[in-house]
Amino acid sequence: MSKRIYVGNLPWSVTKDKLVELFSSFGEIEEALVIANKYTGRSRGFGFVTFKKEGDADKAIAKMDEKEIEGRNLVVKEAKPLEERGPEERSSHFPEKTPREREHEGRREEEFEE
Repeated sequence: MSKRIYVGNLPWSVTKDKLVELFSSFGEIEEALVIANKYTGRSRGFGFVTFKKEGDADKAIAKMDEKEIEGRNLVVKEAKPLEERGPEERSSHFPEKTPREREHEGRREEEFEE
């Protein structure tokens, strides 16, 4: 059974091919993704690697977590679906809206007073 891992704190220069290169020694990879900004195409500094075997993913987590790559210590852990994460994990990627943002939700720009 396959297992997906999260790889965070990636150097901006890491591409999909580099991610595969970093993790392929642990086992067969089904998929590797580096998440990029949809407007600029620049890496957001994290990605995912899916291994065909769970044991290979576990080895990669054990060996690569906190490993220094280009001056940055990687964060490597099992990837969890958003709905399974606790609020502390979600908040860093999807911060809660402020009361002002909630108040203005759904309003058009021309409705705002300066």
